Amino acid sequence: MNKGKTTKQPPPVDNTISEETGQFDLRFVLWRHFCAQNNVPVESLPSQLKDELKDKWEELKASRLRGPTNK
Repeated sequence: MNKGKTTKQPPPVDNTISEETGQFDLRFVLWRHFCAQNNVPVESLPSQLKDELKDKWEELKASRLRGPTNK
């Protein structure tokens, strides 16, 4: 089996909101963009989305928030 080999996992996403960015934090900007594109009230929570929209949100989040960090 894969003894001695470890699969490289991406680092966990920092879940703190910076005092400097606040409402302009990328997560909030992305959520507002998603809500506008999909006619979802911005006050909604991702857990309240229907399955199809939840999948779209997860896909968007994965592509924008957890993208490559190497420069």
